[in-house]
Amino acid sequence: MLDNRPTLPPEIARRRTFAIIAHPDAGKTTLTEKFLLFGGAIQMAGQVRAKGEARRTRSDFIKMEQDRGISVSASAMSFDYREFRFNLVDTPGHSDFSEDTYRTLTAVDAAIMVIDGAKGVESQTRKLFEVCRLRDLPILTFCNKMDREARDTFEIIDEIQENLAIDVAPASWPIGSGREFLGCYDILNDRLELMDRADRNRVAETIEIKGLDDPKLAQHVPAGMLAQLREELEMARELLPAFDRKAFLEGHMTPIWFGSAINSFGVKELMDGIGNYGPEPQPQPTASRKVAPEEKPVTGVVFKVQANMDPKHRDRVAFIRLASGHFERGMKLLHVRSKKPMAVSNPVLFLAADRELAEEAWAGDIIGIPNHGQLRIGDALTEGEDLRFTGIPSFAPELLRGVRAADPMKAKHLEKALMQFAEEGAAKVFKPMIGSGFIVGVVGALQFDVLASRIEQEYALPVRFEASQFTSARWVAGPKAEMDKFLNVNKGHIAHDHDGDVVYLTRLQWDIDRIQRDYPELKLTATKEMLA
Repeated sequence: MLDNRPTLPPEIARRRTFAIIAHPDAGKTTLTEKFLLFGGAIQMAGQVRAKGEARRTRSDFIKMEQDRGISVSASAMSFDYREFRFNLVDTPGHSDFSEDTYRTLTAVDAAIMVIDGAKGVESQTRKLFEVCRLRDLPILTFCNKMDREARDTFEIIDEIQENLAIDVAPASWPIGSGREFLGCYDILNDRLELMDRADRNRVAETIEIKGLDDPKLAQHVPAGMLAQLREELEMARELLPAFDRKAFLEGHMTPIWFGSAINSFGVKELMDGIGNYGPEPQPQPTASRKVAPEEKPVTGVVFKVQANMDPKHRDRVAFIRLASGHFERGMKLLHVRSKKPMAVSNPVLFLAADRELAEEAWAGDIIGIPNHGQLRIGDALTEGEDLRFTGIPSFAPELLRGVRAADPMKAKHLEKALMQFAEEGAAKVFKPMIGSGFIVGVVGALQFDVLASRIEQEYALPVRFEASQFTSARWVAGPKAEMDKFLNVNKGHIAHDHDGDVVYLTRLQWDIDRIQRDYPELKLTATKEMLA
């Protein structure tokens, strides 16, 4: 990730592709809005919990997201900030949608972890952080809601170091908290940042100073708070490591900024941090080699499929992370799984629910390709090379239920809707060998609500989910003779997923242990790599 990499073409080098991760309610969607605001992409941030129409945040476009004020599907946004091109992926914070988030993290080069100044590191943050860890993603931390009562700064930093086993280097330091919160001292640039409480959409005032002994400080910070700031910063310099870009890029250190997203405070410094210190587009792993961003041929991988983003058009958009090359609209690319060429005539760039035609895109960018079901998660698009991108996981569901259409005559419609959601990755859909109907598997219970609401909304098809005798599922693979023997004996437990792969539906852990004992040559797995 460091100095031995070749210099990238300027267009690729200016790209920063990152995700925002957080526990629900830490302020992730608000932070996303402010990024768009400072990038000049929107004129005014919409408050998530405002009244009526004003509450429609730009990055939440599914009806349920707007009704409940939470993000349930990852959305991608591209915009310019200073000399950089930001590709920002907002992820669902709710643990019931973690699979969408895991997949999204395979498409980015860095992550911003948002934590709540009063609550510190919460369970979902820990889970998402582990995924970043597995991929050695560089992480920038933003401690939000400092304008409310927050915990002691050292306590927050300690908790991150203890819980997440990563070094924390303060990039800024808060002056007061809650009602007393004045702003921050910018450690990296020796500046005083003052928060303006009057106008939430205004950027904070910045005062250049020369170190902590500058007399200008006393004009803006009351004596008691200034003494405390000097004392805390002295301790911080003794106890905490200074920011080291190499350690950060290797994933061993996280710089932390403090601020209040809703008051637009600290956001600009965080954006500067991503631009100045964040990684350029990185090589992407495939089964045969790593694809470097500066390679001339265009390659890309589908990491997400969103159906019916525009309900009027019944379309499906495949989100593609470009791994290399300079893409131009109208290019013919090879769809590696089907071995068929595909003319990409109407690729789109996203700004939340708005989209525009992408005339061109470079390695590191995220573009959308509207299609009618040809593209699936994990698919590779190349200029001819047979590549299979690796590392995109599919997880065994933790909850299984049967599903029925309220109108029995609509069974065919239901099958179509379920297959669409299976290919989108919104749920696992299993067709049992015996009996009719489908079994739907998800990671968290809220996903059933989302599915029911979307099937009704997008297909005018009311459905109900019913209890299933099965509790979990495992993918099965092994030698053909052994598989045939196993399938014959266990017909009542066997289903196929939407790719046609064999799945063993289980009631108890005992079922899994029994199969492993009776069929030692078979492999039962809880994750499946989404290789096209």
